[in-house]
Amino acid sequence: MSTRPATVYFFSTCVVDLMAPQAGVDAIRLLQEAGIEVVFPQAQSCCGQPAYSSGFFAEARGVAQSQLAIFPERWPIVVPSGSCAGMIKHHWPKLFADDPALQARAQDIADRVVEWSAFAQEVLGLALPTPAVPAARPLRVALHTSCSARREMGTHVPSEALLRTLPDVEVVQPVRVTECCGFGGTFSARHPDISGAMVSDKLDALRDTGADVVVSADCGCLLNLHHAAEKRRAAGEALPRMVHLASFLREQGGAEDAAQRVTD
Repeated sequence: MSTRPATVYFFSTCVVDLMAPQAGVDAIRLLQEAGIEVVFPQAQSCCGQPAYSSGFFAEARGVAQSQLAIFPERWPIVVPSGSCAGMIKHHWPKLFADDPALQARAQDIADRVVEWSAFAQEVLGLALPTPAVPAARPLRVALHTSCSARREMGTHVPSEALLRTLPDVEVVQPVRVTECCGFGGTFSARHPDISGAMVSDKLDALRDTGADVVVSADCGCLLNLHHAAEKRRAAGEALPRMVHLASFLREQGGAEDAAQRVTD
């Protein structure tokens, strides 16, 4: 997609809605500041990914079916999470393979889904002004992309491109950048010891970059990293803060009300 629409739908995701609402607000405000009308369907809920990835396909189908009628206009559907965008775009149509009419409706929605960072970079061409006074040193920023966002939606590409447009920001890359942070939705609940070891390893890698900030367009990963980092900070360790990409972009643009952390 390269044509700028006048109006878009915004699918917030349940994680953003319940646990990181300011990240959603920041993403919406950047769209509005670019002159785009944002419509938020009140009947939206979960994308169904937790049920789907756990093998509960009938339950995931029910979640998806309840939302097939809430995006009636031919507007893009912007999603501030690569994993949720991937679920709707690649898996909703599969859920209705036995029902051509419902599958057509699911495919219509899938065809209009755009992950937020891709929309911001490719459609908005989002760029921030260069400050009059350069910073004493560049802010070191590490990008984390969720597994499904990276592999299904390729969102690390536009996310990194957005970061590289920012003045006084140095993008640093951790080792094994493609590895999972250990969240994995229900994986972290079913296998807490393995998940805990994975997030600890990821935090080590992020710390070793010297990053001041870790950004991501996936709040599930950010919350996992943030809360694990909080435990280590309580023991005296210095670790970067974790924030959604949209919030970080608004912060760098001078917005005083932008979230400083994913939990704000």
